[in-house]
Amino acid sequence: MIFLIFENAFKNWISNPPGSMLFVLILATTTALISAGLTKWLVDTEEIARKQRQIKGHGEEKEKIIEMAEVDPERYRKQRKRWERKDGMLKQTQQKMALQRLKPTCVTFLPMIIIFGVVNTILRGAHVALSPMNANDVPLIGNFISSGPVWINFTAWYFLCSLGINTLVQRILKLQTQASGGMGQMMGASKSKGLEFPDV
Repeated sequence: MIFLIFENAFKNWISNPPGSMLFVLILATTTALISAGLTKWLVDTEEIARKQRQIKGHGEEKEKIIEMAEVDPERYRKQRKRWERKDGMLKQTQQKMALQRLKPTCVTFLPMIIIFGVVNTILRGAHVALSPMNANDVPLIGNFISSGPVWINFTAWYFLCSLGINTLVQRILKLQTQASGGMGQMMGASKSKGLEFPDV
């Protein structure tokens, strides 16, 4: 009897704001902490960070070798061959790093799908959080859209919470290796991939 009262009270609390908003926030925080804990336990984050620095340096080295093409063609050819040999080894390293990062996901994937499905069923069609943005605030567009509050559903609110909290937890626990070393490194990697060795 007490359990049924508690269950009904809990369902009522998570079905309406602000309870639904706080519940999803707590769920996203718990998920982020479990994922971070598993990453610390299953993944050698220091080794991955070291390899990422090595890969970043390898990309920067390519730019220097390309600049050498016109100045010293003989040295350029030697350095290019050495770089290409190393590039093959580093590609294998990147594949191993990707598999390392997948370990926590393999453990949490099925339980999280089940939990997500159950909560999504309970909160289906419910107002979870009130959006701070409203189409009425946009000049001209707001005139053609009906006024009133804009509510976010469970999936959208969970995604927003998860995105922010995961980034925060990773930074606090120094787990930026999960995000391939951050946006700066990703931009640097794409820049070096876009460069082509000239034929000399």
